[in-house]
Amino acid sequence: MGADAEAPLLEGRRGATPAQTLGNIVVSIVGTGVLGLPYAFRTSGWLAGALGVAGAGAATFYCMLLLLDCRDKLREQEDEEVHHDGNYTYGDLGEKCFGRIGRYFTEVTIILSQTGGSVAYLVFIGQNVCSVFPAGGDERLPRLSPAAVVVLAVLLPAEAALSFIRSLSSLAPFSILADACTVLAVATVVKENLQLLAGRGGSPFDGRSAFAGLWGVPFACGVAVFCFEGFCLTLALEASMSDRRRFRPVLLLAIAGVTVVYVCFGVCGYLAYGDATRDIVTLNLPNNWSTAAVKIVLCVALALTFPMMMHPIHEIAEARLFPPGGWARKRGGGVERAAVRSSRVAVVAALSAVACFVPAFGEFASFVGSTVCAMLSFVLPALFHLRLVGAAASPWRRAVDGGFLLLGLGFAAHGLYTVVSGH
Repeated sequence: MGADAEAPLLEGRRGATPAQTLGNIVVSIVGTGVLGLPYAFRTSGWLAGALGVAGAGAATFYCMLLLLDCRDKLREQEDEEVHHDGNYTYGDLGEKCFGRIGRYFTEVTIILSQTGGSVAYLVFIGQNVCSVFPAGGDERLPRLSPAAVVVLAVLLPAEAALSFIRSLSSLAPFSILADACTVLAVATVVKENLQLLAGRGGSPFDGRSAFAGLWGVPFACGVAVFCFEGFCLTLALEASMSDRRRFRPVLLLAIAGVTVVYVCFGVCGYLAYGDATRDIVTLNLPNNWSTAAVKIVLCVALALTFPMMMHPIHEIAEARLFPPGGWARKRGGGVERAAVRSSRVAVVAALSAVACFVPAFGEFASFVGSTVCAMLSFVLPALFHLRLVGAAASPWRRAVDGGFLLLGLGFAAHGLYTVVSGH
């Protein structure tokens, strides 16, 4: 896989300051999943949800450190000049541990994770655009409403055209715009939540469950894992920093800060709306001009950022479909360009079709988080660490790695079981 497939969302130059790196980490982590947290807290209870998000944040930070330890071990074993100054990608770690099969499995997992995030973007856009218009249909349908499907169909040509952009640096401003709009949406929701809580009187916890049942906890954890996007960018973000020794404290600060914001936002949203909390909390906002404007601006920003989510998928797929020496490369020029663009249009169209049959944003985010995101964030880092560092690690460290490995596999199995059984 090319290096660009795992480059930071804000392509940092080598020599990024701690402040720049902190911003890059936050941009790579925060996404639309945060707007599904209040619904996750409704499903699990406010206390169980808070503990689940905090646990997901701590586990994500620990497993990011495992990736860095694996990379450091490889740097010790090989001369840095052998492999791009010692800069390894996630796929490289997979190949070093388990050969080509390890690389392929890692790349497929990244593709599935990015695919899940991309489909979630489309579902989010379809539901929010329809909620602005009275005739948009009922967002509680078991799949996207016909009006939402029409929205995605209208959006398809624009997304296909944007997919032709092959430079991450050209897409970076759209990512910044999307994050700014997400912050605006979160601020709007918080303002509405505080007004509702102030108008209720009494304790804000009255009538709100702290623990809503055992089955709700895995759901909340799945949404929380989904919210910590950008895990596969860890190595690239660290490589972009001028003083790499300071990356771990900066990473801790970013993860801790994002976790606190996630917990506060999830609790606040659930306390405000209770059992009426929707799977996308912006759907709970009143239909006035200000909230409608926030939804539309957020959807436009996400539509512009959609190619950023698709970039790793295109990079990996094209490396396999059009390898050096292949038929398209040999013909070059217009043939190669047409083949690449056709493949990108086909992928975007396929994901739009999949989004039309997603039952609900919240359930889908939890499924993606508890399956492929759990594999990418917990199982593979623990497995790579045991393979590369396990022999020199202490028994308790190997036990912790083994625990994360089993936890991630169990989490993924539960996610699959939930979908198959329909629970």
